[in-house]
Order: sequence, then C-alpha cells, then structure tokens
Amino acid sequence: MATLTAISPGFVTEPAYADSVRNEQWQLGTLNAAAAWELSTGRGVTVAILDSGVDANHVDLAGQVLPGIDLVDGSSDGRVDPVGHGTTVAALIAGKRDDDGVVGIAPEAKILPVRVLDRQNRYDDASVVAKGLRWAVDHGATVVNLSLGGVTQSDLLASALEYAAERDVVVIACTGNIAQTTGTDLRVWYPAREPGVVAVTGLRNPSTTTTQNWLDRPAGGDDLWPGSLTGPETVLSAPAATLVGARPGGYWRVQGTSFAAPLVTATAALIRSRHPRANAATVINRLIGTATDLGTPGRDARYGYGLVDPYRAVTGTIPEVGRNPLTDPQNLAQPATGAPDQKTGAASPTNPEPAGAGNPADPTTSTPAVAAAKTARTLSPLDLAAVATVPVIILALLAAAAYADRRGLLSRYRRSARHSR
Repeated sequence: MATLTAISPGFVTEPAYADSVRNEQWQLGTLNAAAAWELSTGRGVTVAILDSGVDANHVDLAGQVLPGIDLVDGSSDGRVDPVGHGTTVAALIAGKRDDDGVVGIAPEAKILPVRVLDRQNRYDDASVVAKGLRWAVDHGATVVNLSLGGVTQSDLLASALEYAAERDVVVIACTGNIAQTTGTDLRVWYPAREPGVVAVTGLRNPSTTTTQNWLDRPAGGDDLWPGSLTGPETVLSAPAATLVGARPGGYWRVQGTSFAAPLVTATAALIRSRHPRANAATVINRLIGTATDLGTPGRDARYGYGLVDPYRAVTGTIPEVGRNPLTDPQNLAQPATGAPDQKTGAASPTNPEPAGAGNPADPTTSTPAVAAAKTARTLSPLDLAAVATVPVIILALLAAAAYADRRGLLSRYRRSARHSR
C-alpha cells in the first residue's frame, strides 16, 4: 500500500560542538549506561537501521558501520547519509566509547545501514521499507531500528514485520511526533502500532523545567516530551528532548521520538550480547519486565511500561518465553494493571514546539493487556437453604457456573490488548 510518509526526525534546534557533546548527553546518566557497560557493550550484535543512510566516516562511528544497501537510488552501500538523521540514530546506538563525542548505549554493536529515506527524509512507498526490513533480516541483523512511520497501515510492511518475527529479530519503532502528523489522526504511527513491535515514545529533559531528580517527580508529574505521540500501543519510553546527536561533519541538538527509539534499540543489543541464547520474545520480555514504571501504575497509554532500564535489562531475573509477550499477554514479565491517562493538549501559537502529548486514551483499546482469571462465584449456605429440592439445587449450580464463566470471558475480553489499525 503506497503512502506518503514523513519520518520523525523531530527538530534540529541548533548546532553543537565536539568539546561539549559528552557532557550534554544527559541520557547516559538517566539510563545508568556506565553500570550496564560493566556487563555488556553490545559486542557481537548487528543492529540494522532503516533510515536516511549512515555516515560511516563520522569520527564517532568509524569502524562501527558494516556495508549495507541503498534502496532509494542505489548510489551507495548505505554508508552515506545526505540528511543526517540516520547518522544521529546510529551514534545514539553505537557511538564509540572514547574520550569525547557521542557514545551510544551499545558502543560495541555493529550498524547495518539500510537507506530507505530520500533527501527530504521521506519515503513515498512503504514497500521500500518492507524490502529493506527483509534485506536486513537476511543479512544478519538481530535487532532493527525504525525511526520512521506515518498514519497509514501497510500490508506489505506488516508482512515484512511478520517475516522478521519468524526469524527471531527484535523490531523497535518510534511512536511519532505530533508536529509531523498530517490532519487530526493522532494515533501512534505505523509501523509502531503493529502488534509485536516495541513502540517507543519520548520523554523530556527534566533539567530544563525542574531542579528535581528525574525519577523523583511527584505523583501526577508529566515527564512526556510534549511533542510525542502516544497511545495504547506504546510499549516503552526513553529520552527524546535536548539530545546531542552526531551528523555528517559534526554535531547538532535534536529532539523527537526518532531519537528515543534507538536508546531502546541499543538496550536490546545489550541484552542480545549478554544473553546470546535468548530469543527475541525473551529480549522483549526483559525490556518490558525491567522498565521503571512512570505515570499510572502498570502499563498505561502514555508511557507504556515506563522508562527503559539498560542495567536491569541485562541483569534482571526475567523468565524465558516462547512467544512475543506483546502479542501473547499471558507471557508478560511485568503484568500491566494501570489505566490510561486521559490528558490531551493543543499546539501553542507562542511555542514552536507542540504543547500537546498525543490523543486521549480510548477505553475500548487501552485496557490492561493481561488476561484475568475467571471469577469464581459460590453459593452461600443461605442460598442453599432457600432451595427446596435437589433438582432445583442442580439447576441453580449450573446457572451460577454459566454466569461465572460469562463474567470471566467478559473480563478477559475487556482487559485484553487490542490494536487499532
């Protein structure tokens, strides 16, 4: 299905300079990256980035980028980036751990670049992204980052996502940005809203608005970056604002869910490196089962399961599962019990950034994604005493059992995850 789709680069706010880059990477402290690096750096893991290409000559990525493919015009092997977006994503994942510049959360992972975005940072046909995803899977990627998307669902891309899942590949995608969404459809972007994909929304930089520690926010505090799309399909949250990113020839400051997704992608690479025998379903189980809860307790339609935690993701005691817990709720490592947040917002004419944070939750699609056990219903002694004959007692018990079963089925229906398309 052809669609004109903007990726979610967010907004480039201003240039940045190499001598200040490392000190401005606030996400490293928030995600406790140094502790995670003591156990895993992503070594041995290939991460595919479907994007605008990756500048393999950038000082922070030299030696990190494998030969890839260019599906836009075939002018390179994916290791050239005419836009800069893919280079920013790549360095957030696997920027080298040296003395300065951008360091990634998985600094020893290898990047497989697949160029699917043109010089306007767009793709006109989702079949290009689908082809790129299949190519990446066939060429050794075990984790895939999709910092792109749009409103329209694509059957071809859905088929490619299924292809990746069948071959034990973890796929992470951004939920999208309000400002780059055409019209009034403020759902989570596709492919992030495809069942089984790890959909990542963005968080603000707390130091720009508060002096409190980021994880010590008072109850009811709002940590969502105001430009983030979010909704019932949201799985995890990660920093998205006032980030410093690599670009061809230098650095810039960026914001957007495009740059939250690679922080989760890198965490998946850490897990796959530390636990090489873990299947994709278990990797996802670790991501969601070790997240730091935000907002309403449990999974909610604003933050998903909460803030990704690289250290806990590689160290936590999380059960192995055989099926993706995002499509098979009974396998969830951390049962979701939260209710969706109903807050909405509108763009401010005095602020270049959107002031809203996505659409209001739909109670028919954002209920907790855990199947409830059947509610047992018993008859009291008074109930039994009121029954005069044995046949009536039997009939009453059968009716009660049927009622209890119906209630259980209704409970499971209302509390099971459903995804809008």
